[in-house]
Amino acid sequence: MQIFGVDIGGSGIKGAPVDLDLGDLAEERYKVLTPHPATPDAVADGVKEVVGHFGWAGPVGITFPGVVTGGATIRTAANVDKSWIDTDARALLGDRLGGLPVTLLNDADAAGVAEMQFGAGRDRQGTVILLTFGTGIGSAVFTDGVLVSNTELGHLELNGHDAEKHASTKVKDDNDLSWEHWAHRVQKYLAHVEMLFSPELFIIGGGVSRKSHKFLPLIEGIKAEMVPAQLQNNAGIVGAAMRAAKAG
Repeated sequence: MQIFGVDIGGSGIKGAPVDLDLGDLAEERYKVLTPHPATPDAVADGVKEVVGHFGWAGPVGITFPGVVTGGATIRTAANVDKSWIDTDARALLGDRLGGLPVTLLNDADAAGVAEMQFGAGRDRQGTVILLTFGTGIGSAVFTDGVLVSNTELGHLELNGHDAEKHASTKVKDDNDLSWEHWAHRVQKYLAHVEMLFSPELFIIGGGVSRKSHKFLPLIEGIKAEMVPAQLQNNAGIVGAAMRAAKAG
């Protein structure tokens, strides 16, 4: 069974049909740059281009980099235009896609759902926290496999600022930080999250997960097991498609 998944990020909008039996992309993903400013209309045009590239005509699962309530309404927009807040994104995107059925959820939640089903969190009980490092820091928290939606742990205060302003991949790139320097920042963030939630497992996701060998071995003092996301930066696409299939 195939369902289309789209992952809206702060830097790119990417999507592909997903093979839900394998938990992997059925075709090579297509990506466009996130427009700036990333207004609802501009982003919706990007989503339309991604979906249209494949000539897709069925249900579509879409992630959003912020809090999504009721599967429709945007409540936060840290890394896209603030005009998203209070927008009925499901209606907007469904209309832009010509009335295709749209399922919408937080981007990190989507990545977490995919990792728990097909990746590093498979068959894991207890508290599991997936953290996606990219333009910001997204989070997905699971207790015995059950998702606690919209946790947004990237906005925990660290050194007087949002944690994602201190330890995201964007901060590393913008400030040309070495892997060692950045790993130390990530370590402080993980220690803070661990103090609050005491997880058994941290799954490190986002695009940087494919380079986990460069920084994970440098992180010390964390009691929880730390592993890279197995689906890497495709996890959001896969999770979006999974949620769309579940919506039926």
